Amino acid sequence: MGQVRFGTVQDLFQAYPMARYDIGKADADKPSLDFLQDAADARNWHQAVSFCAYLLPRRVAVAWGCRSLRRMFDHLDANDSRSLNFAETWVRQPDEQSRNKALAVGNANDPEQPATWLALAAGWSGGSVVPAEFAPVEAKPDQAARAVRAALLIGLCRLPRDSRDRIMTACLEDGIQLARGEPRPSR
Repeated sequence: MGQVRFGTVQDLFQAYPMARYDIGKADADKPSLDFLQDAADARNWHQAVSFCAYLLPRRVAVAWGCRSLRRMFDHLDANDSRSLNFAETWVRQPDEQSRNKALAVGNANDPEQPATWLALAAGWSGGSVVPAEFAPVEAKPDQAARAVRAALLIGLCRLPRDSRDRIMTACLEDGIQLARGEPRPSR
């Protein structure tokens, strides 16, 4: 079992000050996994998704976002599939070429689609976030987490009410398992 990236909510807030706004009210002294589990158990999906996106390392967060989006929707249109495929390629092969391709696809696609945000999350995972012909602009440390969060919250809004809790519980269970560093069963 691996060590949790941020032991407490406060540790996470110190690393990512903007997370306070995305996550909302939180007991700063609470252990991170307890906070995440409590938010998931309370079906506070906004808070749980937001916290998990910050808690996981960037690459793991993008992988979790991709798996969660696939869990949310049986069918994705061609643009969403393309965005998701580029994000997943970067997860498997996190080099600059894969990152830049994901970034380009994310920038070209519809920002109202959740998969677009996962491609952007991969593209914003590090390095420059502007095309090569411009002077480099480094990704902000929280940019990938905020993009994963956006993707899953857009997806959440589109889930049918009768399956929302079941799907989100499964997504958050997967995120908690990843945060613990536990291997996940094959799908």
